[in-house]
Amino acid sequence: MKKYLRKFMKHFRYGEKGFTLIELLVVVAILGVLAAVIVPQVGKFIGSGTEEAANTEAHDVQTAVIAYMADNNLATITGGGTVGPASGEDLPAGSANTTAWSFLTNHEGLQAVYTIGTDGSIDAASTITGSKWTDLTYTPQNGWQ
Repeated sequence: MKKYLRKFMKHFRYGEKGFTLIELLVVVAILGVLAAVIVPQVGKFIGSGTEEAANTEAHDVQTAVIAYMADNNLATITGGGTVGPASGEDLPAGSANTTAWSFLTNHEGLQAVYTIGTDGSIDAASTITGSKWTDLTYTPQNGWQ
């Protein structure tokens, strides 16, 4: 058994060492093709993250307004109002002395001002100065895009 092992090891020790030029070119070509496919896909993920974050914030505001309405036994919000860091909150004070702010964990970190309709839905939204998504627009049907 040792005889075969020595012969096997000598083959590697005294044989050709390294890679041929063709092998290196094939590896470089494969890496180039992979990079050409992967780089554009990563760019799409980076762009969609901003839109998803904006829509998550809108959903959080919507959930806070619904919780505010439920906590205060409101079927509608008289005159509507706004929720956002730049405008404060001008929703009417609830009967349980709560505000929509109390249902948001980080209302100071909001990136937009949301206009709330009488039914508690978000009718419009606009970004504030220095917002992370100033290039996005809000529509009630589609959210931030």
